[in-house]
Amino acid sequence: MTHLMILPILIPLLTGASLLLLYPTPVGVQRLVSIASTVMLTLLGLWAVSTAGSGELTLYHLGDWQAPFGIVLVLDRLSAIMLLLTAGLSLFCVLYASRGIDRQGAHFHALFQFQLAGINGAFLTGDLFNLFVFFEILLIASYALLLHGGGRARSRAGLHYVIINLVSSALFLLALGTLYGLTGTLNMADLALAVAATPAAGQPLLTAASMLLLVVFGIKAAVLPLLFWLPRAYSASSAPVAALFAIMTKVGVYAILRVFLLVFGLGESPANQVAWGWLWPLALLTLGLGGIGALGSASLRTMTAYLVILSVGTLLATISFVTATTLGAALFYLIHSTCMTAVFFLLADLLGQQREQGYDRFSDIAPMGHRWLLGGIFFIAAISMAGLPPFSGFISKLWILQATSGEPQGFWLWGVLLAAALLILVAVSRAGSGWFWRPGKMTAPRPLDRVCVWLVCLMIGVSAGLSALGEPVINYLELTAEQLLVPQAYIDTVLPESARLAREVAP
Repeated sequence: MTHLMILPILIPLLTGASLLLLYPTPVGVQRLVSIASTVMLTLLGLWAVSTAGSGELTLYHLGDWQAPFGIVLVLDRLSAIMLLLTAGLSLFCVLYASRGIDRQGAHFHALFQFQLAGINGAFLTGDLFNLFVFFEILLIASYALLLHGGGRARSRAGLHYVIINLVSSALFLLALGTLYGLTGTLNMADLALAVAATPAAGQPLLTAASMLLLVVFGIKAAVLPLLFWLPRAYSASSAPVAALFAIMTKVGVYAILRVFLLVFGLGESPANQVAWGWLWPLALLTLGLGGIGALGSASLRTMTAYLVILSVGTLLATISFVTATTLGAALFYLIHSTCMTAVFFLLADLLGQQREQGYDRFSDIAPMGHRWLLGGIFFIAAISMAGLPPFSGFISKLWILQATSGEPQGFWLWGVLLAAALLILVAVSRAGSGWFWRPGKMTAPRPLDRVCVWLVCLMIGVSAGLSALGEPVINYLELTAEQLLVPQAYIDTVLPESARLAREVAP
């Protein structure tokens, strides 16, 4: 049992606690500690992807208690991908924040690290109760990060954010209580066997619990009609916080994949069929609303928030086909969309700093300073986000279209996805042409933080890198999808033989 498994949770937890004690020290020291932590997490993410690439699951039993009685962490290809994506994104965000935004309020870096601990724990945990615990850790940290810097807009958005997530937490506990009452376990591998063996009399309660979980994860992922908190919350946050929040909705998507492909994935579970049946139309509606919201947005930050919603709709609609090819395509799009929405949040801050008024609002359109540099960056980011070649957005959407072309409902996804892509293209073209290519008196250039510019450029380079390394990335993601669709292999690895036999002979 390698202790490296616990480090993605332990390092940010200890770092966050240390930063609380180091708060009286100069901010430069706090920045170095926080950056060092995220660098270590990035290295651990690379280790995780390499280790999981063999196809074998890596387990970590806390206290050396075996499942299903003890707490177990499980590393497979999907959790490894999510760990690396989170670590890489957090490194860019903390570097950007260290250019001055972290000074706007207290304990930014401690809260940042606590949120990373919650996110990483959610990706690694092997039982539903600890998934709830890690959800609460990341949510509590995100409440404070959302309010970091203060202001009426953030306070109002934070209130809505807190209320909707408190309701979500209550529903999560209710679902867990129902499942535990029916099965006597919350370990996901053990729960999968128990759900498959549930008699017909228990199926209605089981279906109710699964739908509660779908609502909870739908709130985290921002699925219609549970998404209206997101545009205000994300657009009110500071740029690096909003960029980190780009991974938050993907935690909800991850939870849907993990729970409904594993816990309810054995046999022909009625609960699973009901959940996927509801998810498909809601995902399409979410996708369509995201495109319309992006077109009608009044600012670049709000537009980016709707692009997050659009990405969630695209992901869940693709996932709903539940095939290896569609799951692989969805995972590629997940990586692309997370990186590019984070880019747009940071880019909105760079552009806003160059404007005398209106910040990133579209209504106050006037040519700005550094138009060639910022205009070029915006153009490249826009074509990647819109899904035009040669960037990863084009590859991801092309793969989705190819993967769903032979499916009975594929034409619905084609129509909505292509229409949403057109709306995105119109929205970013409107903003870019007004800010950079419209004739008029240019505002006096303001100082431009070159480090922040380079960070945004490097993040856009990730999109280009996904295209350049498309074949090995696609191969890895295809293997990940195949692994997800074989829950029995997960169960056999996590549960000892005695626990499996006990489930088989249980009445």
